[in-house]
Amino acid sequence: MFTDPVTSIFFVVILIISVIIHELAHGYTANHLGDPTARLAGRLTLNPIKHLDWFGSVILPTLLVLSGTGFIIGWAKPVPFNPYNLSNRRWGAAIVALAGPSSNIAVAIIFGLVIRFAPLGTAMHSLFVVIVFVNLLLAVFNLIPVPPLDGHHILFSILDNPRWKKIRDTLTRYRMIFLIFVILFVWRIIVPIVGILFVLITGEAPLL
Repeated sequence: MFTDPVTSIFFVVILIISVIIHELAHGYTANHLGDPTARLAGRLTLNPIKHLDWFGSVILPTLLVLSGTGFIIGWAKPVPFNPYNLSNRRWGAAIVALAGPSSNIAVAIIFGLVIRFAPLGTAMHSLFVVIVFVNLLLAVFNLIPVPPLDGHHILFSILDNPRWKKIRDTLTRYRMIFLIFVILFVWRIIVPIVGILFVLITGEAPLL
């Protein structure tokens, strides 16, 4: 996907910033809904040190760039929250989970509309393209309903009835197997979806 080393470096830097925005959205939403866990843990801050998972945010993405695989993924330390503190017990966890991808979609729309309607120089245009693509990628990937991704909180809120407990337990018990499956196979579906959303927002193809 990323053959240009400069684009790959931009991708890693923007990925780190975007996952921090993503996690902050979780924390602020949980705090707004009555759970102060993230605030008390000092996670409602733009200080990257508080959010970075050194392996998932820096080492792994950098190694993937250097390897030339064309595949880059990363993550930050999840913002802690206690669903039992949320004012909305039924949908609170789903709302908190949805806040992360929603923040990335908002960033993608803002920068995407600039690409569509504002005259940009070549360097700035390339930077904005990466910002939009990375944030759409984070949003779509995290909405997959497999633990530990955000989508599983949404799915579990929908499957709140006790009769769905076996499905919830199975997804939780074998979460790493499902996650590896998603990374290895579902990724080929995610990228075209991101490409379609990119075109809808910016009016052009994501030439990365």
